[in-house]
Amino acid sequence: MFAHQQRSQPEPFPPPHQATSEGLLAIGGDLSPGRLLLAYRSGIFPWFEEGLPPLWWSPHPRAILELDALHVSRRLARTQRRTPLRLSVDQEFEGVIRGCADGRAEGTWITASMIEAYTELYRLGVAHSVEAWQGAELVGGIYGVALGGFFAGESMFSRRRDASKLALVFLVERLRARGFTLFDLQILNDHTAQLGGVEISRADYLNRLEAALRLAVQFA
Repeated sequence: MFAHQQRSQPEPFPPPHQATSEGLLAIGGDLSPGRLLLAYRSGIFPWFEEGLPPLWWSPHPRAILELDALHVSRRLARTQRRTPLRLSVDQEFEGVIRGCADGRAEGTWITASMIEAYTELYRLGVAHSVEAWQGAELVGGIYGVALGGFFAGESMFSRRRDASKLALVFLVERLRARGFTLFDLQILNDHTAQLGGVEISRADYLNRLEAALRLAVQFA
C-alpha cells in the first residue's frame, strides 16, 4: 500500500506476482504522471470507482490483442469500405475520454481524477486518442497509453454503430505500421474476445512488455 503524500520519485510498486488472485496489487498513492508511467512500465494499471483510493492491478492471466490477429468481420469490413465517418488521431483527446466515461448503465471507473490524470498524460505526449467523426460531431473513439512499442488500450465508446470498432481497426493498423509489438487489453471481456483478444500468463506478458519498452518507435 502507498501513503497519500506526493513524492518527487514514486514509491516502487510491489512485484506483480504478489497480486491477489483477482489481480489487486496495491492500494493508495496518486495518479501523478510519474506514478502512472511507473505503473505501465511495471505491468500495472489503475482501476477503481469514485470515492475509493486508487487501486492498482496486475491480473493473471492478462488480456492482449495480437496486432496481426484483429478479427474484422465481413460486415465490419464492408462498413469500413463504405463508412461516411472520418477518423483522426489526437484531435479531441478529452472528448474521447469523456465519451468513454459517459452513458454507461453499469457506471464507470473513468472518474474525474482519471480524466484529469490521463489528459495530463496526453499533454505530455504519452496518452493518445483515435476519434471517429460524423461531420463535425464526435461519434466514437478509443484512447490509451503508448510507451516504446507498447500500447495500453484503456477504453472506447460509440454513438454511431461500429464507430468504436472502426477506430480500433484504424488504431491497430497504425500500431502495426509503426512497429509496435504489444497491445494490452488488461482484462478480457466478450466484446474484446470477439475482436480477437486472447489471454496470456502474467509472466509471458511481463517478458513481452520488457521487450516492447526497449523499442524506439513513435505513435505520432
